[in-house]
Amino acid sequence: MINLLWRSGRNLTTHIVERPGLALSAEELQALTADLRTVAALTLKNEDLAYGVLGGDVERLKNCVVTIVYQGRGKGVVPRPVAFNVLSLLDVELAGRPTQVMHLGLVMVDPSFRGRGLSATLYGLTCVLMFLAGQGRPLWVSNVSQVPAVVGMVAETFSDVFPSPRPEARRSFDHLTLARQIMGRHRAAFGVGPDAGFDEAAFVITDAYTGGSDALKKTFEQASPHRMEIYNAFCRERLNYDRGDDVIQIGRIDMAAAGRYLRKVAPPTTAMGLGGLVVIMAARMAVLPVLYWLSANRPWGVLRPWKETN
Repeated sequence: MINLLWRSGRNLTTHIVERPGLALSAEELQALTADLRTVAALTLKNEDLAYGVLGGDVERLKNCVVTIVYQGRGKGVVPRPVAFNVLSLLDVELAGRPTQVMHLGLVMVDPSFRGRGLSATLYGLTCVLMFLAGQGRPLWVSNVSQVPAVVGMVAETFSDVFPSPRPEARRSFDHLTLARQIMGRHRAAFGVGPDAGFDEAAFVITDAYTGGSDALKKTFEQASPHRMEIYNAFCRERLNYDRGDDVIQIGRIDMAAAGRYLRKVAPPTTAMGLGGLVVIMAARMAVLPVLYWLSANRPWGVLRPWKETN
């Protein structure tokens, strides 16, 4: 399981821990939860969220990946939590096989740290690490939001995303199957109550803020806009903000998505960006095809060895 702590910027450190309810001691888990609530209190002006890890759901801590960014480091310095993302791991089935969807989950940033590019670390980096930890197999991701900036980020970063205003966006049977299961079995992961509706044609959750996430409800004017007007218009036209609607997006992280993330966060002109792209291209051209071929006993989507074995 992933449990990493490293320097991620000037006077910043990032801690990513997979399944903290299993990986951490009781004391470490208590400290982690306290850090999450500290950031939430700053973001929501002391309003409480009553779902997920912030609501004391111990089981949720066993099925999530937590990313926390801290300010301050060095001897005698107590790091201060300034941002976090809780990515939920949802068990589903697809084509008769058990699989997992990574739900992008709850992201909060201290208002004094907004606009510093932390969302790229909180969203993309964690997903890329989980993708690499899974030996490069494409992983399904989901997102529930009414914020145009987030909806656009998901559509621009991940592959095969639906719904999206991008012209290539198409709803497949896999998209519908996963969305139905998430809405049927995992509403508690993103604070949507049982009375909320689901429009399968539009992939819109109607009256979504009824399951403990009330404090997150926004008007369109309060929601952060995307730099591209197409996503602002998409949310404005599709969602009823007075009622409290959300869009549920389903997509995948694969080699193409990982490459887009590295190009966006670490441009190829930098050493980090160039090194990352070299690794991605080498894996795409050589390492992963060999791994796919030799792993005859594992499901790899459409990639299979030429001969089935019993």
